[in-house]
Amino acid sequence: MSRSKSNNDDLNNSQNEENALWSIVGYLLSGLLIWGGIGWGLDRWLGTTYLVLVGMLLGAGASIYLVWLRFGRD
Repeated sequence: MSRSKSNNDDLNNSQNEENALWSIVGYLLSGLLIWGGIGWGLDRWLGTTYLVLVGMLLGAGASIYLVWLRFGRD
C-alpha cells in the first residue's frame, strides 16, 4: 500500500511541477505580447519606433517579477 501511495505522490508532484512550468511560460509570453502590443499600438499612433522595445522590456520585467512573487518566495 505504501509503495502505491508513494508512486501516486510522485506522480502528483511531477504534475504540479509541470503545471508550474507552463504557468511560468504563460506569464512570460503574455507579458511580452501584451506590453509589446501596447508599445506597438503607441508606436503606430505616435509615429515613433522605440515604444515596442520599451513595452517588451517592461512586459518582460513585469512578468519576471510576477513569476518571482508567485513561485520564487518559498
